[in-house]
Amino acid sequence: MGANLRFAYADTSFGQLHYAEQGDGPVLLLLHQTPRSWDEFRELIPLLADEHRVIAMDMVGFGASAKLLAPQTIELYAQGAWELLDAIGVDHAAVLGHHTGAAVALELAATGSERIAAVVLSSCPWTDERYRTDHATGAGVDRAQQSEDGAHLRTLWELRRPYYPAPVAGLLDRFVRDALAPGVDPAEGHRACARYRMEDRIGSVTAPVLLIGAGEDPFSMPNLPVLSAHLTAARSVRSATIENGTVALIEREAAAIASATREFLASIEVTGADVNTVKRVH
Repeated sequence: MGANLRFAYADTSFGQLHYAEQGDGPVLLLLHQTPRSWDEFRELIPLLADEHRVIAMDMVGFGASAKLLAPQTIELYAQGAWELLDAIGVDHAAVLGHHTGAAVALELAATGSERIAAVVLSSCPWTDERYRTDHATGAGVDRAQQSEDGAHLRTLWELRRPYYPAPVAGLLDRFVRDALAPGVDPAEGHRACARYRMEDRIGSVTAPVLLIGAGEDPFSMPNLPVLSAHLTAARSVRSATIENGTVALIEREAAAIASATREFLASIEVTGADVNTVKRVH
C-alpha cells in the first residue's frame, strides 16, 4: 500500500496547479468532470494507489488551481495537465478522465505523444457538430445566476439531483462546494466541451483505450459505440459498462472503476495485445 494521501502545488505558466497524490509505481493521472475537483476521486484513489502513483489534479480553472478566463477550452485544460506533469517530473503516465476530464484525456492522447501509455475514458462526451450546436450556450445543468437570497444554491442542487443516486445529500454537498469555489464558473467547462472538435482529434489517438460507460447516465452512455468506431488508430479498444452507474459514477462505483482500470492497465503492461471486447459490470 502506498503512502497516505498528500497534497501539493506545481508551478506552471497558468500559475499554481493543485493536486492530490497517493502511492508509488507507474503514474496514473486522474481528470475530473465539470465543475468538480480532485475530490471526485476521493474514493477511487486509495483503490488504485497500491499499484500506481495516482495523481488527481484540480484541472486549470477548477478547485484550488489557478483560474482561467472565458472562453475556456479542452486544449487549455490539456495544456495545464501537460504542464503539471512536466513540473513534477513525470515523463510517462496513463490517464483516466470522467466526463469533461475524459475529453481532456482524449486530447492528451491525440497529440500522439508516447508519454501517454494508456487512456481510460469514463462517460466521455462525443463533441461533434451536433453536440456543439446543442450545447453552444452550455449544458442544461450547472447554470445558475447568482442571487442575493442564495436561490442559485438550490438551483445548482436541483439541476443535478435527477442524475444522482439516492442518498444524494453527501454527493451534492461535494458538487456544490466545487461549483462555488472562487473563480469557478460551473457552466464554462460545458461550454469548453462544446467548443472542442473531437471528431478532428479522436483519429489521432494511438494509445490503448478503455471506454467506461455508466448504464444510467443519459448524457454519455449512448456515446460508447460512436467513440469506439472513431478510435481507428488506437492500438486496442476495450469497453466496460457499469450497469448501475450514473453521473456520479466515480464516487458511487469506485470499486468497479478500480477493477476495470487495473485489469485494463495490467493487460497493456503484460501482453500489449490488441483487443476489442465489451464487458458489462453489474
